[in-house]
Amino acid sequence: MKKMSRNVLLQMEEEDDDDDGDIGDVPASRRPFLTPHTHLPSSLVLENLGQTIIPDLGSLESQNDFRTPEFEEFNGKSDSLFFNDGQRRIDFVLVYEDESRKETSKKGTNEKQRRKRQAYESNLICHGLQLEATRSVLDDKLVFVKVHAPWEVLCTYAEIMHIKLPLKPNDLKNRSSAFGTLNWFTKVLSVDESIIKPEQEFFTAPFEKNRMNDFYIVDRDAFFNPATRSRIVYFILSRVKYQLINNVSKFGINRLVNSGIYKAAFPLHDCKFRRQSEDPSCPNERYLLYREWAHPRSIYKKQPLDLIRKYYGEKIGIYFAWLGYYTQMLLLAAVVGVACFLYGYLNQDNCTWSKEVCHPDIGGKIIMCPQCDRLCPFWKLNITCESSKKLCIFDSFGTLVFAVFMGVWVTLFLEFWKRRQAELEYEWDTVELQQEEQARPEYEARCTHVVINEITQEEERIPFTAWGKCIRITLCASAVFFWILLIIASVIGIIVYRLSVFIVFSAKLPKNINGTDPIQKYLTPQTATSITASIISFIIIMILNTIYEKVAIMITNFELPRTQTDYENSLTMKMFLFQFVNYYSSCFYIAFFKGKFVGYPGDPVYWLGKYRNEECDPGGCLLELTTQLTIIMGGKAIWNNIQEVLLPWIMNLIGRFHRVSRSEKITPRWEQDYHLQPMGKLGLFYEYLEMIIQFGFVTLFVASFPLAPLLALVNNILEIRVDAWKLTTQFRRLVPEKAQDIGAWQPIMQGIAILAVVTNAMIIAFTSDMIPRLVYYWSFSVPPYGDHTSYTMEGYINNTLSIFKVVDFKNKSKGNPYSELGNHTTCRYRDFRYPPGHPQEYKHNIYYWHVIAAKLAFIIVMEHIIYSVKFFISYAIPDVSKRTKSKIQREKYLTQKLLHENHLKDMTKNMGVIAERMIEAVDNNLRPKLE
Repeated sequence: MKKMSRNVLLQMEEEDDDDDGDIGDVPASRRPFLTPHTHLPSSLVLENLGQTIIPDLGSLESQNDFRTPEFEEFNGKSDSLFFNDGQRRIDFVLVYEDESRKETSKKGTNEKQRRKRQAYESNLICHGLQLEATRSVLDDKLVFVKVHAPWEVLCTYAEIMHIKLPLKPNDLKNRSSAFGTLNWFTKVLSVDESIIKPEQEFFTAPFEKNRMNDFYIVDRDAFFNPATRSRIVYFILSRVKYQLINNVSKFGINRLVNSGIYKAAFPLHDCKFRRQSEDPSCPNERYLLYREWAHPRSIYKKQPLDLIRKYYGEKIGIYFAWLGYYTQMLLLAAVVGVACFLYGYLNQDNCTWSKEVCHPDIGGKIIMCPQCDRLCPFWKLNITCESSKKLCIFDSFGTLVFAVFMGVWVTLFLEFWKRRQAELEYEWDTVELQQEEQARPEYEARCTHVVINEITQEEERIPFTAWGKCIRITLCASAVFFWILLIIASVIGIIVYRLSVFIVFSAKLPKNINGTDPIQKYLTPQTATSITASIISFIIIMILNTIYEKVAIMITNFELPRTQTDYENSLTMKMFLFQFVNYYSSCFYIAFFKGKFVGYPGDPVYWLGKYRNEECDPGGCLLELTTQLTIIMGGKAIWNNIQEVLLPWIMNLIGRFHRVSRSEKITPRWEQDYHLQPMGKLGLFYEYLEMIIQFGFVTLFVASFPLAPLLALVNNILEIRVDAWKLTTQFRRLVPEKAQDIGAWQPIMQGIAILAVVTNAMIIAFTSDMIPRLVYYWSFSVPPYGDHTSYTMEGYINNTLSIFKVVDFKNKSKGNPYSELGNHTTCRYRDFRYPPGHPQEYKHNIYYWHVIAAKLAFIIVMEHIIYSVKFFISYAIPDVSKRTKSKIQREKYLTQKLLHENHLKDMTKNMGVIAERMIEAVDNNLRPKLE
């Protein structure tokens, strides 16, 4: 290996022609970077991160300064996780294509890429990392650079990153379960502890090199687990420089991968997922995760969260913990939802108003007014018989009970999840996550403006001024607003489609109004319009979603958040706001706008002055809302599974097919992992987004579809195992990351929970016919408004359909070409208005105002009751249980005591040595005088 004692940066005066954008550029005089420091104290290393130390290092031709990795041949051990010496563990792998063997004519570009890579690898070596290169077994153009972090480097950066490490074993006893009699049942659902052994618990503290003796170091090789080692190495890889051009430095492995200088960078899986490693020292955690977590036969078992956290890091672990807890809580909601659905299904034969619609002497003799101009015919009410029967299932008293229950359920879920999250923070040692999150390299690259910190009164660097920040925020907000308007425009387009195609279906479908044609019986104009519009809406949603994902990332990159958490939170809000409008806009339209502003046959309301506003069925728009939810939820689940399962599987299958001719060769672990699919930077973000959108469907519109929690439950049970299978078998191992909670998704869920109370109350009040039926039953079925002697639902249909005189049609509707139903002087329409001939003809009658008052009263009462229960539950259930608080305080006390005692021992020992030396010195001084 060539020797060197300083950092290497390529200096170039000519234009840089690599296609890697501007991310990672910064003037050399203003950019902090890593310097060779493996033997420096951590405090000086941390200081170097914020200083500017760039020596004058010559030009491209100074290649003799490069320190290059050693090239070694593959030793034939396919399961090995170590360098060829069998001692140094592989913490990270970098993959590149050898430029000298590329089949391309761009020799100048290849030479520049090679020199950049050499400078980068040389600087990695200068920062204490050890590299070993091995050529690919299957493709000799590929080279794998294995990275190892020695003990000194790990200790240095563990202190910089404030990583908490073990002090001593935790001797706190866990309280026995209160459900001791059910241990046999929980044992069946739990992971077999003889297969996945429980992790030993420790008291921990942020690592400090000068107090290394206080930490529980039994074996240096095992003190930093593989996940922590990979996280430390990735921290270094992301900040080491490789080029200086016009006093601007470029840095970071992400930039090198994006520009094609490296093909990939990833930590290694520890073994194959189908069988255990031949290396006896390998823990085989990937194999255990596949067997006990990702395999279909483990679908009924609890997740091994501790092993997931250990292998993939806290960020992945907290996602699966949240998804598992959400799925458990859905079980209760699904049971209640199915009960309410069965209640409606079993009582549909007792639905009086549906019987009236289907009765040949009632619904069969009620002639309804045309629902569009010119082309639409008169039609008999009984053609909606089947839809009215289905509506009785969903529009029942059980729906009201379920809506109130879900308002309480969502609060219980959020509050108990906070408690569960607090328990995980304690168990996973992230209660006081003292790691000060480092700024993203992309942010640091733009820090060219100097300002005075108001708190410290010291200079600090920021990427842009206050005016520049305002401009960026304005541009980003405008872009987001433009895309939201684009969604609204697509919704309007769907509405226009519904209005125009309804005319066609009305003209084509109901030719013979006899009630016996099966097509006419089930495929009414309203149903055909609803189904086709829902399918088109879903297709548009998915197209806009695909486009906006890229746009949102571009906007967030332009906004330039400081830390990765800030970046993810900013992207989360943008994506959710867009997705909220994209997925829910059509549902909001059907629930709260369709059929609400239609006027009456003599004076209809027109869209854009051309399209007559569409009406609901005589039973309301609730069934159509249910259809819309079913299509979008089902279609979304199918589409996501295709994206998450089939695409990675097909890509890996194609890769294996191309390599089948060389399959007889033994390939090393790093080459096997390279041919897996890379997980995107925001892979976990999309998993959260998918579940939060589902959470919105389950809560916001559950009053129209009680089976939504059941569908979500089935989907989530499969989703957990699909995600587990995908991570363990199809994707490279992710870089482990720390996380204390689920981030911005928590307040988003709380906002959805508050909005859900309003939407469900309004769905029951304005979309369903529950309130008009209750008003009729208690007020208008008996005197003074009704003719019945007792409270009844008989006559409800006749009472809620107003009368219109055909001669009062405007010119657009006169001369209707359909005459199959004969000549009619009057027709009926869905509204509460006075009949023709009344002094206030076609004005809203007293029934209408009673219904409006009852609807408003219902919304106010329901909202206040549910909100009161929600706030009481939130107050009564603390975010952190008393047991967890006691554990946290006890551990903090014992940790501080342990550190203090160790510090006192060191001081006592040092003072004893000093005292002995002082006494010895005094004796030496007094002895000559006495003599």
